[in-house]
Amino acid sequence: MLCICVAPSATRAADDPPEVATGTSAKALVRAQRQMVVAANPLASDAGRAVLRDGGSAVDAAIAMQLVLGLVEPQSSGLGGGAFLVAFDASSDRVRTYDGRETAPAAAAAQLFLRDGRPLPFGDAVNSGLSVGTPGVLRALEVAHRQHGRLPWARLFAPAIALAERGFPVSSRLHRQIAGNRGLYAQEAARAYFYPGGQPAPIGHLLKNPAYADVLRRVASEGVAAFYEGDVAADIVRAVQSHARPGTLASDDLKHYQVRERAPVCGDYRVYRLCGMGPPSSGVIAVLQMLGMLEQHHPAAMQPLSREAVHYFAEAGRLAFADRERYIADPEFIDVPVAALLDPRYLGWRGAQIDSRRSMGIAPPGDPVRLLQQRGQGDAAEVPSTTHLVAIDADGNGVSMTSTIESEFGSKIFVRGFLLNNQLTDFSLNPVDADGRPVANRVDAGKRPRSAMAPIVVLRDGRLYLLLGSPGGSAIINFVAKTLIGVLDWRMDIQQAIALPNMGSRNRDTEIESGSVLELLRDDLRRQGHRVNITPLTSGLHAIMVTPDGLAGGADPRREGVAAGD
Repeated sequence: MLCICVAPSATRAADDPPEVATGTSAKALVRAQRQMVVAANPLASDAGRAVLRDGGSAVDAAIAMQLVLGLVEPQSSGLGGGAFLVAFDASSDRVRTYDGRETAPAAAAAQLFLRDGRPLPFGDAVNSGLSVGTPGVLRALEVAHRQHGRLPWARLFAPAIALAERGFPVSSRLHRQIAGNRGLYAQEAARAYFYPGGQPAPIGHLLKNPAYADVLRRVASEGVAAFYEGDVAADIVRAVQSHARPGTLASDDLKHYQVRERAPVCGDYRVYRLCGMGPPSSGVIAVLQMLGMLEQHHPAAMQPLSREAVHYFAEAGRLAFADRERYIADPEFIDVPVAALLDPRYLGWRGAQIDSRRSMGIAPPGDPVRLLQQRGQGDAAEVPSTTHLVAIDADGNGVSMTSTIESEFGSKIFVRGFLLNNQLTDFSLNPVDADGRPVANRVDAGKRPRSAMAPIVVLRDGRLYLLLGSPGGSAIINFVAKTLIGVLDWRMDIQQAIALPNMGSRNRDTEIESGSVLELLRDDLRRQGHRVNITPLTSGLHAIMVTPDGLAGGADPRREGVAAGD
């Protein structure tokens, strides 16, 4: 059994918990007294902090950060994508959730990704106009600002506009991803921007994006109609429909896109209440299922980084992912039995199926409302390229927001300085399973694809306690659940919990983060029947915790993000 490894830290108070060995470069816990932001790039964090210093709200800061991220981290999110935003209102202790998920065009059909009765190869589906859904992030930001904003809308665009005009230095991570992406190079407009002189933009290269600045300037002054209607919308549609593998996105899809404010999905774990985005997101549902299944096995008594902890965590993941694959989809198209999936009696029964001695391998889904025989098994890949940010303002309002363009650089279609998503590949490419049963997460016109994004607000005694979330495709669920156990059960500070090695199962292999101390458990886990896959698990966890001493922020050591506050 492995133990926590102690490492000295000059920036940490003497009574803080010990560091945990992870195999990643260390980041220190950041503390602040009144307000804080955490985002995936220092330039975005700087923009959010400046907005808070000007008296902006947490939502104001989130908007400014997202617009900068669309410029400096274009591989992960941007104007051409979507988002889930979870907001905490301190004046009412109320959680509100905004669904800015992309939608399938009105002309899309269940057979969208089929050719001669067979699904397209995933790479062909991704790098095409077929994969582009109607973007929702700007509409979501507009609605959230209307409800929670404090500064003028145009003020929030200023940092991103300035950076786009004067240029930003290409980071090492962006350079690596540009250099390693053949699909991006194959698209002419993207090649002209990301490969100056025919070569991947080098580290430190000052990358200017006047086209992006122009779009932002117009949206700042005219509102989001400048994006969803007129010449910008026409260019988006033209790029999608003129692709070598054209999609069905049309002008009316953009014009009529609507954000959904949905009731948050909440559940209790010990003395805490966790709230997040409901379907079409599966994130908070699966996280709550895992915690509910594990509660009877007392994870707080397990040694962090032990074989026992990894075994139980992976088994809970298997059970949660089995239910997720069968039951979660857009609730406007299919009945999603959320209450039944989160019923404590059901979770107690599911959790009791975990054998302390042996892995179950592939877990079957449960059948809490007798729907099992009516639902097919889907095949959505849900590959990672997403971003997450959090903010708390001086009044105690909070935002946890995850946004995405789906896979790395989305569809690779570059329009007016931003990339379009490939979000429709989050649907099952095949609308029925091998037995001919319809898949819940199949393509339908106007439908929103299932997501694993899990922006979460944790409350204690009704007050804000923790904001967190992560990118990472379907592995987001395991990343977030691991961090919650680290904080709520193992009493780590938020930075330590984020830095814990990633692990878990998506109801296939038991995954262990490569380069971490958990690699030493491989043989023990195999003897328990686990099929172990040691693999990079590059989370991008960002979180803010409310402590008796103020705010504590954590950023994932696996990426470039930073926490900043006052």
